[in-house]
Amino acid sequence: MYLESQVKNDIIEIGRRLWLKGFVAANDGNITVRVGKNEIWATPTGVSKGFLKPEMLIKLDLDGNVISGTWKPTSELKMHLRVYKERDDVMAVVHAHPPVATSFAIVGKTLDAPIMPEAVISLGVVPIAEYGTPSTEELPENVSKYLQECDALLLENHGALTYGPDIYTAYYRMETMEFYAYISLLTHLLGGARELSEDKVRKLVEIRKKLGVKGRYPVQRLFKRYNINKEEIKEEQLVDMVTRITKRVLEEMGQ
Repeated sequence: MYLESQVKNDIIEIGRRLWLKGFVAANDGNITVRVGKNEIWATPTGVSKGFLKPEMLIKLDLDGNVISGTWKPTSELKMHLRVYKERDDVMAVVHAHPPVATSFAIVGKTLDAPIMPEAVISLGVVPIAEYGTPSTEELPENVSKYLQECDALLLENHGALTYGPDIYTAYYRMETMEFYAYISLLTHLLGGARELSEDKVRKLVEIRKKLGVKGRYPVQRLFKRYNINKEEIKEEQLVDMVTRITKRVLEEMGQ
C-alpha cells in the first residue's frame, strides 16, 4: 500500500528541486511515479515543475488511460510508459534539461570518461539515445535500446532521462549526471582530465556491488575504452615490430 498524499508530495518536491537547480525552464520536464503494477502518477503538461499542486497530478494506467485527475498529462508520457513496461524494477522516472548534460547531448558527446569515483559507482557511463521527435513513438523506441543496461541517459538534442527504484533515487541520478557533465566540461577547459586506470575502475565497480546499489550498470560500455586502448597498443607494437624486422632484413641484404 502507499499513501497517495505522500506520493503527490514527493512529486511536488522533486519538481521544486528540478526548478530550483535550473534543470528545467518554464514548463519543461516531467515526472512520473509507479504506485502499482499498472498505475502511475504523472505531472501535467504546460505547468512549471516548480509550482506544482496536488490537484494538478494525474493517475493513469500503463496504457496511458486516465484513471483520475482533470489535467492533461505530460506530452512525454509515452517515453515514461516505455521505461515502466520494460523495467519492472523502476518505480520513478524523471525527465529534465540540465544545462551542461544537455549540452553534451547536443554536441553528441557521451559521458563515459572515468574521472570521478562517485560517477563511476553510481552511473558508470551515460550513453546518448538517438534523437526522436518529442511526444511521438520515435523517442521511446530509441530510449528502449539502452534501458536494459543503463539507469541514466542523455537524449540527443533534447535533455536527459533518469529512473530508479524510487523518485529520490531517480532524481539524485539526474543531479549526479549534471555534476559529472559539469566537472567533465571544466577539466576539458583546463587541459583534459587524468582518467582513472582500469584497475582503479574495477575496484570501484566492486565497491558498487558491496554497497548493493540497485539498478542496471553498463559494465561493457564502461570498460570499452580500455579495450580500445589495448587494441591500439597492440597495433602500435605490431607496426614497431614490422619496422624493426624490415630494417634488420635490409641490413642483412646490405641495403
